Amino acid sequence: MNRSVWIGLVFFTFMLSSCSGDRLYEEFHPIEGDSWQVTDTLLYQIGPLGTEQKLDLIAIRYTDLYPYSNLYIRILMEDSIGKPLDNKLINIPLFDTKSGRPYGKGFGSTFIQYDTLPIQFPKEASRIRVVQYMRKEEVAGIEAVGIKIVKIN
Repeated sequence: MNRSVWIGLVFFTFMLSSCSGDRLYEEFHPIEGDSWQVTDTLLYQIGPLGTEQKLDLIAIRYTDLYPYSNLYIRILMEDSIGKPLDNKLINIPLFDTKSGRPYGKGFGSTFIQYDTLPIQFPKEASRIRVVQYMRKEEVAGIEAVGIKIVKIN
């Protein structure tokens, strides 16, 4: 392997590792067929997070086939034995209501929108369940849903 390729690989590895240092947890669950059924519950197993300050985010990966301007979801937090700790209904805007432009970043017909959760996961929370709450049997255009927890420096 020549020297410039080796230096490039080392630099690239360093850049990747430096970008993820603040991440405590991140996991995405794909939605089969890009259609989120009302009966589909997404389960995230969160380990111990420690006591540092953190920011809790939800991410929605969606397409321009999503028929509404926002998405209602329900977040259910549980401890390790399944005891409920919190239950919140959250409204996530995906499209501007006036212009119809998608929020978030993306290209083509796929976008991702991060939103801050209005709740902080307690230290004892170890499972998070996410369900769509649009009062429809299925919601088209949702590709994946993720939870991301990052340290605040």
